Amino acid sequence: MSIECSPLALPFPALPAIPGVTARVARARYKSWDRCDLTFIELAPGTAVAGVLTGSRCPSPEVEWCRKALPLGEARALVVNAGNSNAFTGNRGRAAVEAIAARAAAHLGCRPSDIFVASTGVIGVPLPIDKAEAGLDNAFAAPPCSWEDAAATIMTTDTFAKGAVTRAVVGGKTVSLIGIIKGSGMIAPDMATMLGFLFIDAAVDPAFLQAALGDANRKSFSCITVDGDTSTSDTVLAFATGSAGNAVLAGDEDDGADAFRAALQDLCHQLAQLVVRDGEGAQKLIEITVEGAESDASAHRIAMSIANSPLVKTAIAGEDANWGRVVMAVGKAGEPAERDRLAIRFGATQVARDGLAVEGYDEAPVAAHLKGREIEIGVELGLGEGRATVWTCDLTHGYISINADYRS
Repeated sequence: MSIECSPLALPFPALPAIPGVTARVARARYKSWDRCDLTFIELAPGTAVAGVLTGSRCPSPEVEWCRKALPLGEARALVVNAGNSNAFTGNRGRAAVEAIAARAAAHLGCRPSDIFVASTGVIGVPLPIDKAEAGLDNAFAAPPCSWEDAAATIMTTDTFAKGAVTRAVVGGKTVSLIGIIKGSGMIAPDMATMLGFLFIDAAVDPAFLQAALGDANRKSFSCITVDGDTSTSDTVLAFATGSAGNAVLAGDEDDGADAFRAALQDLCHQLAQLVVRDGEGAQKLIEITVEGAESDASAHRIAMSIANSPLVKTAIAGEDANWGRVVMAVGKAGEPAERDRLAIRFGATQVARDGLAVEGYDEAPVAAHLKGREIEIGVELGLGEGRATVWTCDLTHGYISINADYRS
């Protein structure tokens, strides 16, 4: 099935090399496609690692493997398989992950627990060990590849390769943070909902890196949704090589800690929005801001109720200024809300206030806003100081077509 590139796509940025990180790609031939589908990224000894993993109660063996390895705090390699998620595959799936980790560890002379593994694709089909091992051997012998090639190799239904970069000054040293990500469907955050990999040249203690990544995730990956479905395989991992030469960041009192946290959040924010821009069948990026809630958490739940509403998403797809659907989504969220305090805007235009359409409401500017590619919806509850912003996309027939034909 041929899928056209998303009209919301952004060009792949120029990502700097991160000393101590080398990416290679190869063909394991997990599916009958003519492309690379295995990514092997070697990491220098002493690389710190942190991660956030799916909240699904049916996680893949790869997620379980990473969950056990993360507390050790060190990584020597990352292996990513595309085309087969290896989820819901029982002992055969676990054996495949163990075989991948063992082969990569033998190649590098490290512990299997230093190897991190992620897979994405069809659920319920065991990852073939012979193809994985042959693919790894091909990757070991392959020349280093570009970050764009690595980003393209981890894709499944994605229509464009996704990457981002940011920088910060930490302890007098300029440090670089880069990331690649894949994600297009089965996106609804219950930690993070995609495969995302961040590479950092700063020296960072694993515990501090984990705390910073967790905070960044809550404000980025956990604020996006495409279809309300949380994957079995969602994994976001951050690797810090320490090659920048800064004093190790170990706590918020350290020089540059605030700048590092801000840069990490910016990187995650960029990557999260790229996933929504590539939502399956998406034609419009939608930003939803809820203010005046009783708490930030309440605002977030209301915003996600709006973002996950098929009625809201199809109205945006049809460029229909049906603000009543936003009222519906606020009301069903199960959070404190008072009808007669509610206000709604589309773009800069106020459409409803105090539980009613605004007097003299003119739909023309709203209709014009909805013809654009980037849509803003604002909700004011008038109850408190709680605030949240989330991002989603419209729901078009393209989503149905892609998912109806997904396994073919």
